[in-house]
Amino acid sequence: MALKNKLIDYIRARFRETWLKNQGDPTRVVSLLDKINPNALLIGFARRFATYKRAHLLFSDLDRLSKIVNNPHYPVQFLFAGKAHPADGAGQGLIKKIFEISQRPEFLGKILFLENYDMQLARRLVSGVDIWMNTPTRPLEASGTSGEKALMNGLVNLSVLDGWWLEGYREGAGWAVTEKRTYQNQEYQDKLDASTIYSLLEQEIIPTYYARNRKGISENWVRTIKNSIAQIAPHYTMKRQLDDYYEKFYNKEAARFKELSADNFRKAKEIALWKENVAERWDSIKVVSSSRSANAENSNFVSGQPFTVSHVIDEQGLDDAIGVELVVLNSNRDGDKIYTVVPMNVVKKEGNLYTFSVTTKIDLAGSFKVAYRMFPKNPNLPHRQDFCYVRWFE
Repeated sequence: MALKNKLIDYIRARFRETWLKNQGDPTRVVSLLDKINPNALLIGFARRFATYKRAHLLFSDLDRLSKIVNNPHYPVQFLFAGKAHPADGAGQGLIKKIFEISQRPEFLGKILFLENYDMQLARRLVSGVDIWMNTPTRPLEASGTSGEKALMNGLVNLSVLDGWWLEGYREGAGWAVTEKRTYQNQEYQDKLDASTIYSLLEQEIIPTYYARNRKGISENWVRTIKNSIAQIAPHYTMKRQLDDYYEKFYNKEAARFKELSADNFRKAKEIALWKENVAERWDSIKVVSSSRSANAENSNFVSGQPFTVSHVIDEQGLDDAIGVELVVLNSNRDGDKIYTVVPMNVVKKEGNLYTFSVTTKIDLAGSFKVAYRMFPKNPNLPHRQDFCYVRWFE
């Protein structure tokens, strides 16, 4: 509450003089500032006004929004702030639209646009509101660092599952709008997402915030804040980042260098020579023959029924330097997605001819595509991308 009061005091002190100069009627300005209620549920939205961030989403149904912010028993107020790029006319149009809506009688003092967004105002907002709201067009949010800053200050996030929130969200530690699209038509999707946000506010967020005990404390709200700090915040600290660098990169790279440089870089030279041989012969590697069990002919698979596939590969003297995988794609209205990747095993060798085979099954019904890929393999490679040759075949 102390940080919330600091935010409200800051807004009143910073904007009183500017609004008196620019907004005419002093009685209206003073009334507007006085309406900022420290006991209300304060929801903040402050960021760069790019159109994909959908600042307009909250205003899709003004009648429904009016009922939310004008409930005398459960007051809710929204604070908007941000700037658009000087060349972004659409972003500037969003700011103009939100400001005009905020001046309507039913929203006056309930929705505030705080101009001249800067670091000082951002600092107050990410520590003073109750909820940090983010409504990007999925999947265009690269990160969403303002939500991370709000998290570290004990705020609860309400956001589309995109950017950092897709990884960070935990049930009971904030609120989320699904990452899945229902409509290809963006206008329809915007209306659905707006309706979802209204429903979350009406049915979950506002009731939770105002479900207070005799001491005036909402135990469930406090629990949500604690869950957010305990379950999400530790994953977004500088310590966690440094631990990741050490464990995933620095220590492994140091061990790898030690291994490669031993004995006058013997292993590094062996790998380089092997890569030269593979690169020289790669284009001449051939699929000599392929065979499938009867129930897999013409790629007509029966769900749950095992099938066997075999390929004979001429490795051109590379001596077991090729790996082969079966890749199954599931085709649906969202496009092709990988269903499974199954390694094929060498079951026979005759000179340069290696026979790869696998028995597997597809457990689901639906439309599937099957293809095969070969790639160079060597136990001394740190990972497959270290030598990124691949060839697809059917």
